[in-house]
Amino acid sequence: MCELQLRHITGDARARTFRERDCANQNGGGHKRKKLSEPEDGQQPAQAPENVELALREFWALSSIQSQHPNVIHLEECVLQRDGTVQRMLHGSSSALYLPLVETSLKGEIAFDPRSTYCLWFVMDFCDGGDMNEYILTRRPSRRTNTSFMLQLSSALAFLHKNQIIHRDLKPDNILVCKSRDGIDEPTLKVADFGLSKVCSSSGLNPEEPASVNKSFLSTACGTDFYMAPEVWEGHYTAKADIFALGVILWAMLERITITDTHTKKRLLGGYVQRGTQVVPVGQALLENPKMELLLPIKKKSMNRRMKQLLHQMLSVNPQERPDAFQLELRLIQIAFRDYTWET
Repeated sequence: MCELQLRHITGDARARTFRERDCANQNGGGHKRKKLSEPEDGQQPAQAPENVELALREFWALSSIQSQHPNVIHLEECVLQRDGTVQRMLHGSSSALYLPLVETSLKGEIAFDPRSTYCLWFVMDFCDGGDMNEYILTRRPSRRTNTSFMLQLSSALAFLHKNQIIHRDLKPDNILVCKSRDGIDEPTLKVADFGLSKVCSSSGLNPEEPASVNKSFLSTACGTDFYMAPEVWEGHYTAKADIFALGVILWAMLERITITDTHTKKRLLGGYVQRGTQVVPVGQALLENPKMELLLPIKKKSMNRRMKQLLHQMLSVNPQERPDAFQLELRLIQIAFRDYTWET
């Protein structure tokens, strides 16, 4: 289990872990990318409506989950702060603090006094092992770690899709690591950062029937380029886009394929297609050339035949050819426990 860090936002010194969603943070890229900052970094006013929306999306997604999963970050509590006023955040609240944020998100323009400082404090699991990039790229390749991480991530995704949540920004940066207490077991992964996620509503024909995330089409092209499915670039996609993103992550992890962040120069796990000197995201390359065959594995003994076949299906240009999250979880369990060797 992950430990809770002791911090307090007011005079009440309760056991909490605070990661602040600074509503003023902005992404300089073509797609919205959220940034979490520690409380010590300072608090800035929420001047960008899109960042208010990112914060609320994360709150709405995590608060919609009625149960917990060991591999999904758990929201214990959300606290809304405006200047010196602090209030517990409740979905559907009609409080004078909460409603202006909802109005800002819906209208796309600031609906509160811009001179005020708004901050959302998320009380959640404390993850002490950094993110998946840091963990994988600072250690020697390990079949045991790879297997553990694949099973954990597929289980997390099946849980999210069962709860009608499409993440839309799966990438190693958004997968946090909790170190094992004994140093023997593999660490626990936590899928986090739900600012771009979408909670699918109930079926239009039957309000009591949960929506199928694989039949709920979305049109907002969002995510991070190197993990985006071809159909996301076009703006017409379902939860199968999450399957594609996870396929890129697993492929990169198994073969230690890295890309370089142009801003930070940091090495990141991520698959790509090489065109001369140009590095092109897999989804973009498949959109431009749907008949292109991905040459994987790149390294001869990085995966067995079943894993190769599964990755090809996860990275298929046609979403219908990808397994859903529940099929994926089952197949990875079969690969992990029924294949005695990864060299065949």
